[in-house]
Parts: sequence; C-alpha cells; structure tokens
Amino acid sequence: MRKTGFDRYFDKRMKDKTFAAEYVAARAEIDSVDDLMRQLEAARVQKGLTKAEVARRAGTTPEVVRRLFTMESPNPTMSTVVSVARTMGLAIALVPSSQGSPPRKARKAA
Repeated sequence: MRKTGFDRYFDKRMKDKTFAAEYVAARAEIDSVDDLMRQLEAARVQKGLTKAEVARRAGTTPEVVRRLFTMESPNPTMSTVVSVARTMGLAIALVPSSQGSPPRKARKAA
C-alpha cells in the first residue's frame, strides 16, 4: 500500500525519541479509555439495560450515556464513568499496567 503524506510525516516524527515516547504514552491512555468504554458497554448489554435506563439510574441524561457508548473517541469524566459503572453493580479499580512503562511526569500547575 502506498504511504500518504501524513504517513511519511508520522514516520519521520516517530524517529524522534521524545516524540515517539509521548505518542506511545498518549496512545496507551486513549486505548485504556476505549477499552473501559467497551467493557462498560458489554456489561450494559449483558445485563439487558437500555442506555436510557442506565442514564436514569446514573442521574444523567440519555444523551450523555449515548455519547459515552457511541462516540468513536469518548473522553468521559471520572464522575460519569464511576456513576455509570455503579448503576450496573460495578466498581472502577486500578490494576498494574501490562505495559510496564514508567508513569508520565505530572505537569506543574500554572
């Protein structure tokens, strides 16, 4: 397959170790959120709950829940995720990362 201009640009940028490390870290975060949303959606379906029912139980609007489960790249708040999980009898827990990569440095407050 022929590479696009973006593909060539991206390949060039990935040769920069700093850029590559930041890209990998950002991609891992995005993938984690996507995986969590897929797990919540699977739990919703398995429990036979509609999105409207989840919204009602979570005390939010159906639009919020619909976007949470249908957006290509959701970026939910922790409050929303925890609330939705609780409506299905689930809890959010921290587990060791399988990537084994060091955590990103915290940004200094402005």
